[in-house]
Amino acid sequence: MTIREIAEALGAEIAQSEFEDAELTGAYTSDLLSDVMANAHDGGALITIQAHKNTVAVASLVDISVIVVCNSRPLPIDMLEAAKAQGIAVIRTRENQFTVSGKLYKALNAERM
Repeated sequence: MTIREIAEALGAEIAQSEFEDAELTGAYTSDLLSDVMANAHDGGALITIQAHKNTVAVASLVDISVIVVCNSRPLPIDMLEAAKAQGIAVIRTRENQFTVSGKLYKALNAERM
């Protein structure tokens, strides 16, 4: 599934829309950015409540394609500008991380199930 397809499946708002609509290879859920650096994989989604510029920096380091911000957290302008500069999509949902993780797991593994 592509980033835009995932956003639609989640009913999420695309807050930073200047990105390549790539196929996602997986997802990682964490609010601890050092954990994301150590364990997230290229081309995936980061599911988090961490809505700030440092989240984008970490996503860029591990080649995350999209940051999914949960719980309708406010998105600072500097975060969205940094994501735009890096070509990283930012989507926001009102749902929590547990729910989003389950939905993404199901969507990304639909062919295998």
